[in-house]
This record gives sequence, structure tokens and C-alpha cells, in this order.
Amino acid sequence: MGSASSSYRVIYLDVDGRIQKVVFSRYCSSSDIKELFCAAVGVPRNTDLSVLDSSGAMVSIDPTMPHNTERSPYRVVPVTGGPLAGKEELFQNVLTQVAEQISRVFRINEMKADVTNRLAMLEKRVELEGMKVVEIEKCRSDIKRLREEIGSQNRIFLEDHKNLSPRRDVPTYPKYYLSQDTIEALRWTTFDAWQWEPNEMLSCLEHMYHDLGLVRDFSINPITLKRWLLCVRDSYRNNPFHNFRHCFCVTQMMYSMIYLCKLQEKLTQLDVLVLMTAAVCHDLDHPGFNNTYQINARTDLAVRYNDISPLENHHCAVAFKIFSQPECNIFSSFPPDAYKQIRQLKMMLIKCCDISNEVRPMEVAEPWVDCLLEEYFTQSDREKAEGLPVAPFMDREKVTKQTAQVGFITFILIPMFETVMKLFPQLEAAMLQPLRESRDRYEDQSDQVQKKNAEL
Repeated sequence: MGSASSSYRVIYLDVDGRIQKVVFSRYCSSSDIKELFCAAVGVPRNTDLSVLDSSGAMVSIDPTMPHNTERSPYRVVPVTGGPLAGKEELFQNVLTQVAEQISRVFRINEMKADVTNRLAMLEKRVELEGMKVVEIEKCRSDIKRLREEIGSQNRIFLEDHKNLSPRRDVPTYPKYYLSQDTIEALRWTTFDAWQWEPNEMLSCLEHMYHDLGLVRDFSINPITLKRWLLCVRDSYRNNPFHNFRHCFCVTQMMYSMIYLCKLQEKLTQLDVLVLMTAAVCHDLDHPGFNNTYQINARTDLAVRYNDISPLENHHCAVAFKIFSQPECNIFSSFPPDAYKQIRQLKMMLIKCCDISNEVRPMEVAEPWVDCLLEEYFTQSDREKAEGLPVAPFMDREKVTKQTAQVGFITFILIPMFETVMKLFPQLEAAMLQPLRESRDRYEDQSDQVQKKNAEL
């Protein structure tokens, strides 16, 4: 066990040229830390703040934010809420802030571009130029050697050492016929993913990329798209919640938002491709235990990423590990500059889709709550066995479904969607109203449980 001081973090702030020292527990919530910063700066506790390091980069206000010294204090800038020039300016400001945040979260080592390019060139020579037998054998030998080099350099990205073997053959998952009713239903937030098998969900994802014009506009090889989707499916673990069905639900919600908010009229097609692909990849190889456990248990992931968003960094690393295989690289036709832009994802919209289950009808949303609690309880049981701190909202002896959902919907979901609704008013009826109804339903259930317990 560490010393008591290891439970606290010291942050230095530059307040109008005066150094202000702030001390908080590593178990504080982000909102608590924000209130401490407001007090230090001398502004109301509900003021929105931006924290910048010495280089001007934004720093996330959370318990794991990097510590600093008096010589390198963070600069705190209150974000005023004055009227903006228009919706377009608001939209661009939000996307700019999102891109800056996600570029910090999703940091990984640069891929071995030279090796990958040589590999792609050799394979094209084998497949497209009809080389002589001797030349083919030589190229195959070179390909094998280069593939082994890539594998040895990137093996650490897969914690459980999964073998993401290339799929050079034509993918064999059945091509399901999607009826017109299914095609229409896919565009709505009420879509019920519980009725679909994994292969059917693959066909639905494939349809989304074609329907949005992404396959056509970016010259994506349809066979490469199939191989990529298969590799993605195989890279999700069989967790109660963070599994391939969750991946599909998040992507389907993003697909719905693209149509509901008419994003193709507001964003470029590259932005739409990034949003869809980020949704597909956002939880790749999730181990079923959150960042807090990774850090407290000192897992390989936490050590590898120095306790800085280990899961998010791992998901991104696995995604680009898959893209490093030419057989699965749907971005193979992109120039280098565009490929770099792909790695800057639109975090706010992705996060909305990631936690959007309560937007769906009750019969679709409630089973996901049970799945998430099962995953939480498994983690808290392990934490107790290993003598690690246990979050109350994960403790099977302290949490109830009703109280957990009331708090989550009231303090997380509704404020987040209200913020996004400033850009997209269409979300009021389709998403905000269902959230309010869900909150009221869980509040009624909670009152009934309390009344029943009182009678006993």
C-alpha cells in the first residue's frame, strides 16, 4: 500500500500572475475539482473553465490530470457565455474543442509507414501484375518477413495476444437481405438491436457505409470493408456490456444522428467517415474493467500509458493495428495528410452515442442496464478480493438499478444532450424527451421500492 500522500494530487494554477496551489483527493469527481478551480480563480462555482498548459494545449479537468510545478502552472480561462455570431460559429467552436481533446486522448506511436507502404506495394505487384513464378515466390518471402516485422512491433497493443490474421480470402459471412422496413428502421433511435445476430449486424453495418455514400466517395474496396468489419467483430471480447452488440448500437445511433441532424449538410464526407469509423472502433478489445481498475491494479495497460486514459489509448491502438493490415485498411486510398486527419475524432458526438441507451424504448434500454451492472459487479467483486478501492456505484451491496439510473440520467445524460441540442434542435423530440420520460419512470420505481421497504 502507498503512503497517504499518494491519495492526493497537487496542481498549481496561474491566477492573474499569482500562483495558486490546489490540493484534491484522487478520488474526487471532475465536478468537485472544477469547483475547487472556480474558487481558486474567484469565479462562481458553475462557471465553465478551460485549463491550458504552458504550450497552450487544453488539459482535461479530472482526477488523473497530469501534475505540474510552480514553474509550470496551468492557466485557467473562464469560458464566457455571450452570444455567438451564429450557429455555424458555435458548431465550429465545439468541433475545434472536441478535436483538441481527442487528440490528447488518442495518442499512440506513429505507425511504421515505410514498412506498411513497402508491404502494400509488394502485395499489389503479386495480385495485380501477374508476375512470373520466381518473382512471386520472392515477393511472398519479402511479404512474410515484413509482416512478421510489423507483428513484432505492434504485438504489445493486444493485451490478450489476439491473432489478427489477415483475411486475404473473400469474407464468408452470409449476406443477409435487408428488407425496406429494416432499412428504414436503421435510421431511427428506436432500433432494437437485441433481435439481430452478429452476422446480421455485420450486414447492417456494411449497408450503413454504402448508404451514406462512403464506399463510393472514398473508393473503399467492398471486400476490404467486409474483411475490416470481420476483424473488428473478432476484436471485441465477450463481455456482458462492452461487446460487439454494444459496438453496433453505438454505430447505429451515430447513423441515426447523421440523418436526424442532417450532418452530411453540415460536415464533410470525411468527417462522416471518421464519425462512423470511430463509433465502430471506440471500445475495441475492452477487457471489461474500467480505467480506475487498470490504474489501481497497475495493469500492463496502465503502466504502458502512464495511467493516462489507458483504455481509450488501447482502443485506438488496436484500431490502427487493424488498419496497418492492407487487407483490412479501408483508408488505403487516402493520401498521408488525410490519414492524419482521420486520427482526430469528433469526441462529443461519439460520447453521446456511446451512452445513449436510455434514449431508446424501455424494452430495448433496460436490458443494457442489467448488462452494465453485471460488468460493474464483476469488477467490484475482484476489487474487494484484491484489496482495491471500490466505487459505490459499482458495489452490488450499495447500488440499485433505479437510484443509479436516476442519477446518471439527471446529471450526465440530460445535461450532455441539452448541450448538443444547442447545435441540433432536432434532438429535443427524438432524444431529450425519451430521456426525461426514462428518468421519471425510474424515479417512480425508486419511490415504490422505498415505500415497500418502509412498510416492511
